[in-house]
Amino acid sequence: MEMQLRVAPGRLPSIAELAPDRGCFVGAAEDRCEIMAWDVARGTARRVTDRPGLGTDIADVEPGGEFLWWFDDDRAGRGSWRIQSWAGGVDRLALPRVPPALNAGLAMAADGTAAVGLIDERGFSVHLRSPGGEVHTVLATSGGGELVDLSADGSLLAVEQESAVRVLDRSGTAVAELPGPLWSAGFRPTAGTPLLLLLAECDGGYQLRTWTPEGGLRSAEWCRFESEPSTSWCPDGRVLVRQDLRGRSSLSLVDLARRQCAALPVPAGTVLDARMQPGNDLHLVWTDTRTPPALRTSSGRRPPGTPELPPVELPLTLSDRWTAGPGGQVHTLFTAPADGPGPWPTVFLVHGGPFQQDRDAYDPTVVLLAAAGFAVARVNYRGSTGYGPAWRNAFDAGVGLPQVADLAAARADLVREGLVEPTRTALAGWSWGGYLTLLALGTQPELWRAGAAVYPIADSAAAFRAGTPALRSLDARLFGGTPDQKPHRYAKASPMTYVDAVRAPVLLVAGGSDVKCPPEQVVRYAQALRARGLAPELLELDTGHESRLMDDQATVLTTVVSFLGTHLGGRVGARAM
Repeated sequence: MEMQLRVAPGRLPSIAELAPDRGCFVGAAEDRCEIMAWDVARGTARRVTDRPGLGTDIADVEPGGEFLWWFDDDRAGRGSWRIQSWAGGVDRLALPRVPPALNAGLAMAADGTAAVGLIDERGFSVHLRSPGGEVHTVLATSGGGELVDLSADGSLLAVEQESAVRVLDRSGTAVAELPGPLWSAGFRPTAGTPLLLLLAECDGGYQLRTWTPEGGLRSAEWCRFESEPSTSWCPDGRVLVRQDLRGRSSLSLVDLARRQCAALPVPAGTVLDARMQPGNDLHLVWTDTRTPPALRTSSGRRPPGTPELPPVELPLTLSDRWTAGPGGQVHTLFTAPADGPGPWPTVFLVHGGPFQQDRDAYDPTVVLLAAAGFAVARVNYRGSTGYGPAWRNAFDAGVGLPQVADLAAARADLVREGLVEPTRTALAGWSWGGYLTLLALGTQPELWRAGAAVYPIADSAAAFRAGTPALRSLDARLFGGTPDQKPHRYAKASPMTYVDAVRAPVLLVAGGSDVKCPPEQVVRYAQALRARGLAPELLELDTGHESRLMDDQATVLTTVVSFLGTHLGGRVGARAM
């Protein structure tokens, strides 16, 4: 069976807070994504960036709408912020004397002050740019971090480091140290005393909190959520809350002053992003397993060239399965072809992360696999979000091995139910999902007939040493230290440790400029397999950890599906576009 698969962008446009007729968005241009300036009132757009072979997908518009900012990152993710007039013209560097680095946040105040977060080999830094263009460094520290926001009056900055929040003044002096687990959603956009919105993990759930310079930290005990919500300020000072719970999304409007939380109607499925724009114009990106991500707005206005794509016309079914796993109930989203009874050859599509989840959302890999005759099992193993803090933080039993144990438990349950052919199961995953794929192939060789790992971690200690400061900081938290401090923990969780036990065919995809999962350790893993008599397929691409080029994305998807079809015997012939 041959089908064409359409891939739609899933990001919200950016609208100027004080000039709501001006915005920007990520749009399709030839074979890639580029930044477009959007005249909201006229419904027209012009291209801002033009970078063949790279594309661009990080941009924002100043609150006053005068300038657009865009990030000129290379394949490794390193770049510099550039500024262009919203009406067009020549680009210029926003921070002329600051060397290229990884983006770690951009925030802008109403008066034109901007704060930029960057990460390089030295660590995390924050730079402040005045409306006149003067730049000074506010913070420079080792390790990772993220710039969250700049207050509306430009007087305070909020940054996150290791699940804690720091509030700094314009000189870089710490005004408040707010210990975690705590995350920030930024400062209230309205005038007046800066009010910082926070999310705290407490008592088996999550709770909204606020901080002000005078009143300090305060809890909204009445406003609690079972799983991790994503929060953002509305222009009028209310809070929009997006929550993913057990694979589906909900939206709520919270009025902190009135202590009210009202649910907003959302179709069954997943809201990938949501924001309340000026004029109470709700923008959201919605999807489900059949429907590509689509921008929906309460006003009906959308950027030109972004039509809502119809659902994929493919007979498939989606069901929720629950398994009694070794650490608790494991949720699996099971997609199967609807043109025949099971059991089916099945691909366990392992999500990345570790702190991510699989949802009732469109995934081109799922659609391609279903078109090729496979069932697809998406397992939300321990460490997944969307199931509360206890499940998200379940790394006390170790890193990697508990997750692959959950995969094995879900597989056994689906086999018992007659849904999965036990001799025709395979694994596929990107990034952390690719890591778990390789770990399962080495620790559970009797279960899996093939495995495809795209941009994976293949050697935990080597990936740590070659990774970014932010990833090294995350690994140190998960493992309880560095490879030098905890060598046995890294070895126990590393796919390279179990390479001798691998029996199944393996597909590896490496990005030559990947700074998150460096290509050298992937190539060494392939060499180790060859030394043991196996013949892995290795696809090396000139990309970073991912690519904005549609041809690169299509190459990876079709290579993965073709590989799995060869070794599981599905119907091969789907192609992406």
